[in-house]
Amino acid sequence: MADHKQLTLWEEMQNKGYSRRDFLKFCAWMGAFIGVESTGVASVVRAMETKKRPAVIWLHLQECTCCSESFIRSSHPIVADIILDNISLDYTETLQAAAGHQAEAAMKKSMKDNWGEYILLVEGSVPTGDDGVYCCIGGQTAEARLKEAAEGAKAVIAWGNCASNGCVQAANPNPTTATPIHKIISGKPLIKVPGCPPIGEVMAGIIVHILAFGTIPQLDGQGRPMAFYGRRVHDTCYRRPNYDAGLFVEEFDDENAKKGYCLYKVGCRGPVTYNACAVTKWNGGTSFPIQAGHGCLGCSEANFWDHGPFYQHLASFPGFGIETTADTIGLGLGVGAAVGIAAHAVITNIRKKDEINEHIETSAVPDRDQEGD
Repeated sequence: MADHKQLTLWEEMQNKGYSRRDFLKFCAWMGAFIGVESTGVASVVRAMETKKRPAVIWLHLQECTCCSESFIRSSHPIVADIILDNISLDYTETLQAAAGHQAEAAMKKSMKDNWGEYILLVEGSVPTGDDGVYCCIGGQTAEARLKEAAEGAKAVIAWGNCASNGCVQAANPNPTTATPIHKIISGKPLIKVPGCPPIGEVMAGIIVHILAFGTIPQLDGQGRPMAFYGRRVHDTCYRRPNYDAGLFVEEFDDENAKKGYCLYKVGCRGPVTYNACAVTKWNGGTSFPIQAGHGCLGCSEANFWDHGPFYQHLASFPGFGIETTADTIGLGLGVGAAVGIAAHAVITNIRKKDEINEHIETSAVPDRDQEGD
């Protein structure tokens, strides 16, 4: 039998008992998440069938491990069972069985054997204050370890707000001088996947994109994948019509909260936060913070810890021309054109999600007479 590390992802799935139907549905599901058209799903299928497992080194620096927790607890069984298993995860302080010298030897060997081809995943910020003494691993500071591992990487992925923006460690007064990855590493393709934590399916989708197309996904001006961070939470929120109508929760547990009105006045930062929470959601698409009755904290944005009290709404933000604050919003929305624009935005996003679900169920599933494959 072929060496375990030389098996393709499809071969690994077969070994684990997944059917061809499961495989195709997963490829279509991932294709939809990473934003490829229906014709692009074939590229995902082909990559999963033919490409070997990419070597991966996953560093854990100044963080709480919530990104790893999010990833391995994805509701889709194949994300954890196949993606995590079938990338050649050669080094990760959190999940590896080895320790001490054995762990260090595994990382060095993977870097040497896969120089220029391995993917470096980084979870956590880098403390640079006081010569980096606040985070040391294997006798190295976090900064030295990061630079060494990044030198031979094909691409670097910064998981979570800590690695992307510094997060709570970098909050004022930032006693450790916590620094995000992009301010230390240059000259390498770098993808930011912010969030505290990011959504597990989003993390898996980015790995699949690199595997399928051999390139990093399209990024926005801050280095975030457009497929997941291209729209504000506000734009896709199911409470958006209430915002446009000037219907707000004034305080938690009031009658307006029970009616599901907009949470902007009690601190929701959805209007200034770019993330896929309102569409992808959490726990298998069950819910997300706003649906659970709590406003968005803006955890995918830089410096969100320093933006003021979480339960105080922002004074103003860009929107329709008549908007100034949540207190005056909606006063002029009797204008038919403005109402039409708002309704169109909401309906378009609902329709898009329905189309993705329909695409997964119809175009990627083989005919019933092939289910036994």
